[in-house]
Amino acid sequence: MPGTGGGPGALAGGLTEVSYSTNTSNALIHLHRAEVGKMTAYRQRLDMTTNWSVVTTAGLASFALGDVNTSHATFLFAMFMNYFFLRLEARRFRTYEIAHHRVRIMERFFYPAMLGDHVDPGWHQLLLAELAKPRSPMSRADALGWRLGRNYLWIYSAVLLAWLAKLELAQPKGWVLEFPDALSLADIGSFPGWIVFSGVGLFYVYLIGLAIRAARTYPLEEG
Repeated sequence: MPGTGGGPGALAGGLTEVSYSTNTSNALIHLHRAEVGKMTAYRQRLDMTTNWSVVTTAGLASFALGDVNTSHATFLFAMFMNYFFLRLEARRFRTYEIAHHRVRIMERFFYPAMLGDHVDPGWHQLLLAELAKPRSPMSRADALGWRLGRNYLWIYSAVLLAWLAKLELAQPKGWVLEFPDALSLADIGSFPGWIVFSGVGLFYVYLIGLAIRAARTYPLEEG
């Protein structure tokens, strides 16, 4: 569907058979500008959510590692908070992708046609469908996977390493870690350590699965 650049479809004298009135061209240009502005705003919101996650993680880690009497459950709370930020960021990312998809449609079809390339004249229907029923081209699971792969797996890796370091610091001096006795280091009240380790392990497997299963390409970016 996209134009072919400087091939035989390009006309030296102006537009292709897909012509646009001044009003139509101005409307599409203003729409493109508005969608780029929306992308910029949501890009800032995405960065803000990531900053919240980093600051929260750093604060909780400093609090937990700064006092040997602080429970290691602080890091489990950090994992929960980061998941909350991840879900919030994924929702913002899906909204960002609505504007991004519209911008890509215009950049793939409208501007090539204005510059003299041949494009599919029915591309307007694609844009009209997006305007009539706004929907993200990315599923919720894909959005979670994208944000995990870009930022949050690194944050979760840091939390996991800090949690294991906290468990190591909490053991009595001279005590040798042996399985399965070492699992008792993760005890939380009446909850045995093996349940805590199992829960954390399953949670991290879930996160890695989301990152692996996420789509590798954006819509209109194939090839």
